[in-house]
Amino acid sequence: MRRDVFQAIADPVRREIIELLAMQPLSVNEVAEKFEISRPAISKHLKILSECGIIAFNKVGRERLCLIQPQKLIPAFLWIKQYNKLWEDRIDSFENYIDQIQLKKDKK
Repeated sequence: MRRDVFQAIADPVRREIIELLAMQPLSVNEVAEKFEISRPAISKHLKILSECGIIAFNKVGRERLCLIQPQKLIPAFLWIKQYNKLWEDRIDSFENYIDQIQLKKDKK
């Protein structure tokens, strides 16, 4: 099955794994210790992230370190960024609405 970055970030556990690995490389065991789900479940998430190219494994002695490959997240970032202006406009509109309500309240 061909996987892409959007499949990787679709799951909240995988997003949290990405966040952890963005701070520092961790062994598979260290990643698993951060979650209250089974080690096989974490291994499955790591496999999907690896298939998407978001993480790579580096064998150090008996451990496998998980390393983030941040450049693989760029397509998702660019896709999300195109909606930035839309959301900024909506948030600004909502803020203006709240300000108008507050002004009416203050005048009473």
